Amino acid sequence: MTVSPLLLAPDREAGFGELRAGNLGVRIAETAEEVDAAQALRFRIFYEEMGAHPDEETLASARDRDRFDAVADHLLVIDHDLGEGPRSVVGTYRLIRRNAAAAAGGFYSASEYDIAPLVALPGPILELGRSCVDANHRTRGTLQLLWRGIAAYVFRHRIDLMFGCASLPGTDLDSLAPALTYLHAHHLAPPAIRPRALPERYIPMGRLDPAGLDIRAVLNELPPLVKGYLRLGGFVGDGAVLDPQFNTTDVCIVVKTELITDKYSKHYERKVGWPAGPE
Repeated sequence: MTVSPLLLAPDREAGFGELRAGNLGVRIAETAEEVDAAQALRFRIFYEEMGAHPDEETLASARDRDRFDAVADHLLVIDHDLGEGPRSVVGTYRLIRRNAAAAAGGFYSASEYDIAPLVALPGPILELGRSCVDANHRTRGTLQLLWRGIAAYVFRHRIDLMFGCASLPGTDLDSLAPALTYLHAHHLAPPAIRPRALPERYIPMGRLDPAGLDIRAVLNELPPLVKGYLRLGGFVGDGAVLDPQFNTTDVCIVVKTELITDKYSKHYERKVGWPAGPE
């Protein structure tokens, strides 16, 4: 199925208002210009900073975008000190619910993983992806604000389970062996909710003897967002996937939202309340 690259009409029921922390705020994008700003930020981070390989269209537009953007909700971190327009977008996360994925012909993760066990679940599910933060805003506070925004969205839409492809930098499997081994040995998802890398893309994760790992060193090397998933009780699927275009090695993360830490739920309930909108 082909989805128009034009932004679909904004879903006014998708958002949760704006959560603030000083000059920073987090909310769902409301205009095509804001989504464009998120795509421009993604291009700067993924292609100019991290070494992803653009095709001609991506390079000409200086935007990271695909068919899933049109159906997704785009979580934004806004720096109000930079103004109120698109230039103030300093962080983003792409959020795709089940109905939105159906409009796009499936979830993005299905290009790398067999996610049938997740899609078969009866309740609302949410795919997370395309996360990045401007280099000047990579602080603990910004990351916490992103998690607050995700928690607010989860409560707003009664999401039962979140998942998505999380990236480790580079495609050198020898250098990534400690991280992949650690994730497989300590955070493998239960069989009932365990995605598995597609056979033609499957890379074994258990590459070393887990007993020989320096756990502290491994944790220090894991990307902050991956550690954030693990702190929420997250799991990984079976097998990693190389993504040469983005110069990353991907793992599939699965998080039961009932395991989201109390501090996020209590903060959200206190600040915003518990809205009762439908899926």
